[in-house]
Amino acid sequence: MSREAVGRILAPAVLGIVVLAAWQLLTAAGAVDDYLLPSPAAILEQMIEFAPTLVGSALITGGNALLGLVAGTVVGILLALAASASRLVDHLAAPVVAGLAVVPIVALAPVLNTMYGADSQLGRQAIAALAVFVPVFVNSLRGLRQSRPVHRDLMRVYAARPAQEMRYVTLPAARPFVFTGIRIASSLAVISALVAEYFGGPRGGLGGLISTSAASSAYARAWAYVVSAIVLGLAFYLVTSAMERLATPASTRPGRAGGTT
Repeated sequence: MSREAVGRILAPAVLGIVVLAAWQLLTAAGAVDDYLLPSPAAILEQMIEFAPTLVGSALITGGNALLGLVAGTVVGILLALAASASRLVDHLAAPVVAGLAVVPIVALAPVLNTMYGADSQLGRQAIAALAVFVPVFVNSLRGLRQSRPVHRDLMRVYAARPAQEMRYVTLPAARPFVFTGIRIASSLAVISALVAEYFGGPRGGLGGLISTSAASSAYARAWAYVVSAIVLGLAFYLVTSAMERLATPASTRPGRAGGTT
């Protein structure tokens, strides 16, 4: 491992340790009340005590976020392909996407939870899908328009079929933008699922348990669920980043010979 790579790992780790140590000292000295910010030791104790509940609730929230991520990604990419191929579809989709981008989750969550019923997770999955759809669509559409006209003209000179032009020119140019959209959307999926869990529907997800714990003044437990939600969001982000790296040829990665700088 290079010195630069070690530095990228070591620097945030040291910063995290310093922050946690300062946090623990402040709470131990009484500078911060427990109901405002419990100590890291108290949060860790609750995480250990309620570990099975943390895992189970994280699986529920993660499942909703994953289904929303997959559904929103598929719809976003398909609509971006249609919009890039048809000016009419592009004009029709633009106001719809703009409207969805400003839909407040806190207002939509109770409506969908009521529509689908108290025992269904569909409302939360739909909210996650809506949050995912916008960044995936916008980034994918921009990526599909990145191929240079000279490259498309060259493909036509060689009598390439539209499918070949899409495969060898358009999609490779769009790939970084598509994965950027998915990477951004992965965190939004978790956040949206968490927020949706505050407003009705079946109990058991991280969002609902955070609300319940805070309402019962179990602040350290509530923060334990918050930490679990952070870990879940990081896991989604890291997995999508790894997928992007696997799907990107080594020769085109930044810092490689022949790649971008």
